[in-house]
Amino acid sequence: MRFGICTGVENAGQVKEAGWDFVEEHVQNLLQGQLPDAEWNGLQRVTGAALPVSAANCLVPPALKVTGPAVDLEVLRVYMGRVMERAQKVGIKTLVFGSGGARNVPDGFDRQRARKQIMEFIRLSADLAARHGITLVAEHLNVKECNIINSLDEAMTYVKAANHPNFQCLVDSYHFWLEEEPLQSLRDAMPWIRHVHLADTEQRVAPGLSGKNDYRPFFRALKNGGYTGPISVEPLNFNIPRDGEKVLEFVVRQWNDA
Repeated sequence: MRFGICTGVENAGQVKEAGWDFVEEHVQNLLQGQLPDAEWNGLQRVTGAALPVSAANCLVPPALKVTGPAVDLEVLRVYMGRVMERAQKVGIKTLVFGSGGARNVPDGFDRQRARKQIMEFIRLSADLAARHGITLVAEHLNVKECNIINSLDEAMTYVKAANHPNFQCLVDSYHFWLEEEPLQSLRDAMPWIRHVHLADTEQRVAPGLSGKNDYRPFFRALKNGGYTGPISVEPLNFNIPRDGEKVLEFVVRQWNDA
């Protein structure tokens, strides 16, 4: 198994010192698809980093809409083309489509039309991902952060509808538990799970720091489904030098005990 932390590439040295395997970056901070090539310096930032940047999240900025009356597919196509090309250059293999602000359905907007718009975005993005050797994964978000794709089951409807090898699924323990999803939903989704996010439900701290969550049943479903992919922790306000080793020990112990 490979375990990583969602943080800036500049923190890769701290992440490595704490024993982790990779960094998961923020698309808007590293790949910056709205910037022209002449202004992008992401490759220089990654070159010589202590650990690989193998994934990135926050795919689409809130101002670049995926649903609603302001959607512009051609603008999205140009943006995603830049993101995918840059992701390949820096060695990223997985991009996470959460992007609650971009995909949130405006009040009064037809939800069936919004679903079609999301599917259009997924299809154009999956084709671009295929050209660059990248896997795009759907992230379910809890209802306080977004009003569409709020469960793993719902995320899987898009994955199955797209039926594209470069569009798969992510499971996030934080959102999964907040929405009180049954473990059977994770078991059913296992053939499509390609990425995992972890955080405690209590104030979204790193796994084990709140003492509120037992990850073993969650991990057991992953292990029984044959999962061997990357696992990233995605907490708020993670003090890596202070807590990095302790959190990794907790995650590895819970995984081994599952």
